Amino acid sequence: MSQDLWLQNYDAACRLAQEIAENIHERNRQQRTGGNPAKLNMTLRASLQKLKQNIAQLRETLNQTSAQRRIMQAEANRRQTLVDDLATREMRLNASFKGDLLEAEPSRSSLMTGGSGSGPAGNPWLVNESEETRGLSFGEIKHHQQQIIEAQDAGLDALAAVISRQKQMGQEIGNELEEQNEIIDDLAQLVDKTDSRIKNETHRVKLLDTKSASCELKGIKSIACKW
Repeated sequence: MSQDLWLQNYDAACRLAQEIAENIHERNRQQRTGGNPAKLNMTLRASLQKLKQNIAQLRETLNQTSAQRRIMQAEANRRQTLVDDLATREMRLNASFKGDLLEAEPSRSSLMTGGSGSGPAGNPWLVNESEETRGLSFGEIKHHQQQIIEAQDAGLDALAAVISRQKQMGQEIGNELEEQNEIIDDLAQLVDKTDSRIKNETHRVKLLDTKSASCELKGIKSIACKW
């Protein structure tokens, strides 16, 4: 018996989330090594949008299935938890992507306004320096940025591990449902066979009752003839 379609879509969404985490990790690596992550950024934007749509579709399908009582309430609650966890991971991935992107690609408007966001500036390249980097040399600032990226990479690695565990959970739930469905099929076949045997036995009893009544009637007639 094939796996439940909802669980198949959930597994696909988990794989997409893990792929996004890996791509953000690779994008960070390219930033550290001076590469050009523009292509990866475009891929990540499209993947994040697709993941958001997949989660919305999972929610909608789950609500419809639950309303039609096609699954048990306990299973509906468990799937709702899976979707909520996946939505949380999507938000974290989106925040990580946007946060890294803002650090790596300052907006054109901020460059044109000297970081103020409005009004002209005498020198468009003057940007307010943060307290964390003020007074540091270029090498120290670069090292500080690398530490930030490494911390983000560690967080993404942990997130990828969580996604992998959630995917395994989904697969185990699917396997359990398959086993339960097979048991239900076997029970249905057994009930059908039992029902058929009961009908046959009932028919035989009716025939015996008919024959017994006929014999009794003949016996009565025989006694009447002797009288």
